Amino acid sequence: MNLTAKVIIGMAIGIAVGLTINLMGLNAEGSLINEYVVNGLFHVIGKMFVNALKMLVVPLVLFSLICGVCGIGDIKLLGRIGTKAFGLYMLTTTIAIATAIAIAGSIGIGKGMNATTTSEFSGKDAPALSQVIIDIIPTNPINAMSQGEMLSIIFFAILLGISILMVGKKARPIIDLAELLNEVMMKMVNIIMALAPYAVFCLIAKAMANLGMDLLGQLIGYVLVLIGILLFHLFVTLQIVLKIFSGLSPKIFLKKIRNAQVFAFSTSSSNATIPITLRTVTERMGVGNSVASFTVPFGATINMDGTAIMQGVATVFIANLYNIDLGVAGYLTVIMMSVFASIGTAGVPGVGLIMLSMVFAQVGLPMEGIGLILGVDRLLDMVRTAVNVSGDAVVSTIVAKSEGNLDIAIFNDPDAGTLNTTDVKPLPS
Repeated sequence: MNLTAKVIIGMAIGIAVGLTINLMGLNAEGSLINEYVVNGLFHVIGKMFVNALKMLVVPLVLFSLICGVCGIGDIKLLGRIGTKAFGLYMLTTTIAIATAIAIAGSIGIGKGMNATTTSEFSGKDAPALSQVIIDIIPTNPINAMSQGEMLSIIFFAILLGISILMVGKKARPIIDLAELLNEVMMKMVNIIMALAPYAVFCLIAKAMANLGMDLLGQLIGYVLVLIGILLFHLFVTLQIVLKIFSGLSPKIFLKKIRNAQVFAFSTSSSNATIPITLRTVTERMGVGNSVASFTVPFGATINMDGTAIMQGVATVFIANLYNIDLGVAGYLTVIMMSVFASIGTAGVPGVGLIMLSMVFAQVGLPMEGIGLILGVDRLLDMVRTAVNVSGDAVVSTIVAKSEGNLDIAIFNDPDAGTLNTTDVKPLPS
C-alpha cells in the first residue's frame, strides 16, 4: 500500500474516531479521554510530527537551493535565456500566490471557527515591508539558520551557489558534498513522511474531537477552493501568459501537454516528470533542445506555482480558523516568502508542507494548523504537480519562441511526437 493510501486511511479513521468522541460527549473537560487520549496521546504524537517537519526546514532549504543553483552548471547560462526563464517563472508564481490569497480571502474559508491551540503563540505584529527587504541579507548566516530566518537563509544559499559556480572546477568537491547532503536530507524527508499516516490520524482525531462537524465542513471548503484556484491558474492564467508572450494557441498547448500532466499527477513529483516534460516540449511542441534542456530542469527546481497557491490558500484558511488577522503587510510577506520559497522547494512529494511551515513561522501562525490540512494535502499535491509541470512547459515554449528556437510546424501538428509514457522511465525522486 502506497503512502497516499495510508494517509487517506489515517485521515478517514481519524475523522471517524474524533467525531465519535465529539458527538458522544467523551471529550468533556477533565475526563479520562480528554486528559489521556485527546490532549495526551493524540497531542504528543501530533506535536512530535510537527516538530520533525520543522527540524528539516533549514538544512533542506539550504542544500536543495545550493544544488539547484549549481545544477545549472555554467554561470554563463544565467544570461539571456536564464534571465527570461527566471523572470517568467517568478511572474507566474507571483500571480499564482496573489490570486490564491485574493480569492481565498474574498471567500473567507475557515472564518467563524475560532479554533484554539495548546501552543503558546500570538500573531506577530508584521514588520514594515522595508525592514523585511533589509533583513533578507543576513548579518550572520549561521545565526539566521539557528533562528530559522528563512528569507535570509534563501538569500545566502542562492549567493553561495552562484559563488561556487564562479569558482569553477576547484569547487567540485563542495558541489558533490552539497548534492550528497541534499540526498541525505531527502531520505530524512522520506523517513518522516513514512510516519505521516499515524500523525495524520492523531492530528485529525484531536481536531475533530474538539471541533466536530464544523471543521469537516471547513476542510471540504478548503479542498474545493484550492482545487478551483489551481484549475483557474492552469486553464486561465498560464494560457493568458502563453498567448501574450508567444502568440501561440493555448488550445493546442493544452492538448499536447496532457500526457505530461497525467504523469505528473500520478507521481506528484516535478523531478520524476522531467523526462516526460522534456520529450513533450521538444517532440510535441517543437522547442529546441538547447532551450528545453535548461528551462525544464530549471523550472522543476524553481517553478512551484501550485505549491505557492497552496501556501496562499492554507495561510488564509489557518489564519481565519484561528481568528488571526495578518493584515496587508502580513499577506505581502506571505507573497514574498512563497515566491522565494518556490525556488527552494524540491520537486518531490510532501516537501511543500515543510515550506508551508516556514511561511507559518514567518508570519506567526500556529504549526498545528498544518496538521489539519495534512490529511488532504497528499491528494492535492497531485493536482499541484500537474500545474507546476504545465508552467514549466509554458515558460519553455515562450522562451524558445522568443529566441527563434521553436519549430512552429511541429507545434501546430497535432500528431507530432505522439508520446507514449510507458517508453520513458521517470527519474528517481
